[in-house]
Amino acid sequence: MSVSNSTAQYGAVAKTFHWLTALGIAAVIPLGIIANDMPYDTAEQLADKAWLFSLHKTVGVTLFFIALARILWAISQPKPAPLHPDRRGETLLAEIVHWLLYGSLVLVPLSGWVHHAATEGFAPIWWPFGQNLPLVPESVPLSETAAGLHIVFERVLILSLVLHIAGAIKHAVIDKDDTLTRMLPGRRVTSAPKSQTHRKLLPPVLAGIVWAAAIGVGSVLGVYHKGTVIAAEAPALQQVESDWTVTDGTLGITVRQMGSEVTGRFADWTADITFDETVSTGVAGSVDVEIAITSLTLGSVTQQAMGPDYFASSEFPTARFTADLIARDAGYLAEGVLTLRGVEQPVSLPFDLTLDGETARVEGSTELDRRSFDIGAGMTDDGQLGFAVSVSVNLTALRGGANAN
Repeated sequence: MSVSNSTAQYGAVAKTFHWLTALGIAAVIPLGIIANDMPYDTAEQLADKAWLFSLHKTVGVTLFFIALARILWAISQPKPAPLHPDRRGETLLAEIVHWLLYGSLVLVPLSGWVHHAATEGFAPIWWPFGQNLPLVPESVPLSETAAGLHIVFERVLILSLVLHIAGAIKHAVIDKDDTLTRMLPGRRVTSAPKSQTHRKLLPPVLAGIVWAAAIGVGSVLGVYHKGTVIAAEAPALQQVESDWTVTDGTLGITVRQMGSEVTGRFADWTADITFDETVSTGVAGSVDVEIAITSLTLGSVTQQAMGPDYFASSEFPTARFTADLIARDAGYLAEGVLTLRGVEQPVSLPFDLTLDGETARVEGSTELDRRSFDIGAGMTDDGQLGFAVSVSVNLTALRGGANAN
């Protein structure tokens, strides 16, 4: 069998690419559907779901490179001529479907890869070159848009695949010609095509119109910006009377999942602060912080984090940290108790304080062990979900007034 194509049949390289692609598609689409539909209510379910998504992504990236190699090879080779050039409508449809297939085999994995690279808290791709893409920042809007495009392009791929298979069956069963035979491994075609008539511009233009229409339908259906779904409605935190008013601030956490750091922040929290800057040693004040758990955003794992095995936000919608503010020789210490998920644990948070007239700026951080609060108890592998959780506080406060962040 010839390695290269001829006007009568495909060569060995083209056939290998074709059937490798077919095998990859037969694996990657079911893997994606199964992984997406799997529950993740427990740690074990989440681990299984992540493993399947990693397999799906790895096969998808492999398909992406196979598709690029296949397209480059196809460009360098003659394309076997249609066996029925007199059937102009059928021939045009076949060429459009081929363009849709080639394009979709690049666009589907590429959009999925962009979604992966723009998201924090992902199931990793199993390959040694990292998880990011050049020029693709970590961004929730970008990841949502890429995820929507991935779905849209996948539907175009499936539709094209169905038409492609239906056409092959028609040629084999009804027409009884060599269209399918010339792509089968080890088979040779002896009959020559009647003529070679290829439309160079019209098929790709029409394929582009199909993609544009599909993107438009996706926009109408709202698949590009679904927003973050939470497990329970965020509680309304009451304003507190405080000696110091927090005017700007961030309360963040960083966890390590599947070997990657995922950073999140709580959008809704209040702080009741008393503080006497004249105290140089010992207790200089106190703080009482209430946090709305469901105001947390934590990359792609926000929804999972709200579940019963983790923050259990439906049952425990708020957390509370009460502490004394202790002045030390070097900086300050918030020494108190954190109540999270119904569990009380002592917590010490060192922080630096900068005073400028009536304005105070605070920066501090500490590290907690999630297991102390029964969070992710079923996730016993530190490599899958790290035991250590970094907590950071960065805020600006003015003396006096009501406080509600």
